[in-house]
Amino acid sequence: MSMPDPMLVFDRAVVRRRRERAARGWDGAAFLKREIATRLVDRLDDIKRSFAVALDLGCHGGEVGAALALPGGRRRGGVETLLQMDLADGFVRRARTHGPVFVGDEEQLPVAPQSLDLALSAMSLHWVNDLPGALLRIRESLKPDGLFLGALLGGETLWQLRQALAQAESDVEGGLSPRVSPFADLRDATGLLQRAGFALPVGDAERIEVSYPDALALLRELRAMGESNAVRGRRSTLTRRQTLLRALSIYEQRHGGPNERIPATFEVIFLHGWAPHASQQKPLAPGTATSRLADALGTIERPAGEKAGS
Repeated sequence: MSMPDPMLVFDRAVVRRRRERAARGWDGAAFLKREIATRLVDRLDDIKRSFAVALDLGCHGGEVGAALALPGGRRRGGVETLLQMDLADGFVRRARTHGPVFVGDEEQLPVAPQSLDLALSAMSLHWVNDLPGALLRIRESLKPDGLFLGALLGGETLWQLRQALAQAESDVEGGLSPRVSPFADLRDATGLLQRAGFALPVGDAERIEVSYPDALALLRELRAMGESNAVRGRRSTLTRRQTLLRALSIYEQRHGGPNERIPATFEVIFLHGWAPHASQQKPLAPGTATSRLADALGTIERPAGEKAGS
């Protein structure tokens, strides 16, 4: 009997089917993708250079393309040509108004090495099984000194829902099963940039708080966005009605506010890294500094253990 591959966390066939379904009603479910795409593209404003060829990985309905668009057919960030790729054909058809599009898998990345000046990805990479490998392929697709900007959901995403489902399943069924997809945390994700060979890797996180009339409305929204559970080890049967009702009750008891709405947290991890190039700033080797920190701070340097005034 063969053992399952530990790297296969997600069922990518299910991810694809859910994206195809989400694409059909995307206009009513794109708010989170639009917000994250806007925040991602805003970060280009601080980079004073142009990018001849850019790729949007996991383009959904073309939200990154829309955030880049300027009057007169120009684009923010000095982007000249924007290519767009998505796992779902339905999203590819939606995004084509923002530039050339093609169907592709983030786990394979059908792009020639050193062919891109810029790679962007918003709300897509948290569904890949091999995130280190995906980041490596992105880095290899960039020209020297090319830039990667990514945004993926982080480990604090939907923590309220996780707690409610876990407690309900324990109360009703006496055990736990994977109900919400796992996400990377900030430190791990930033470390993966370095492992993939990116220079000057940087990561930071932001929280987006969204309110819903009730927890059932949140579950419906996640389904409409194509963001519901796709873990390979999830139960193949539907959640028991008693378990679901118990989870909804726990959620509203713990987190319901005076306005009769419940909050949901989405943690977004933003990643920033460059393909290596000789012109890039490099950290000094230990012991090669030419000035003292004490001089820069205007203080007196003292040996360890020596008290001030002695």
